[in-house]
Amino acid sequence: MISFNYELDFKLEEEAAYSEWISKVISSENKHEGEINYIFCDDNYLVELNQQYLDHDTLTDIISFDYSEGNHLHGDIFISIERVRDNALDFDVLFEDELKRVLAHGVLHYCGYKDKSEEDEKLMRQKEEEKMKMFYK
Repeated sequence: MISFNYELDFKLEEEAAYSEWISKVISSENKHEGEINYIFCDDNYLVELNQQYLDHDTLTDIISFDYSEGNHLHGDIFISIERVRDNALDFDVLFEDELKRVLAHGVLHYCGYKDKSEEDEKLMRQKEEEKMKMFYK
């Protein structure tokens, strides 16, 4: 089950469409959907999580906590709407497209994709693009 939670004045339009899309992303990777919680928040909220749990003192657009068991995906994905907005401007893309990229990114981590090395990051970007296109099908 995909759920959306809000810690700021932001509401995802068409939650059902996003939920259906994320479910398709998961099944396209031959994984099973468990409980996945998206929590939309601001930079300060995410910085506090980053400091408390990851010992990082930096801004980020997403932090995911993976509780998956085998092919059953479970976890909490925290997304800074402020970072997504700023990144959309920096990358000259629509906010909605950058948001889809980040939503897919979190689930792709649960599917086993990494982004620490240059090679891994390249594959992650390809997967993000592939999954974003699935939203419109």
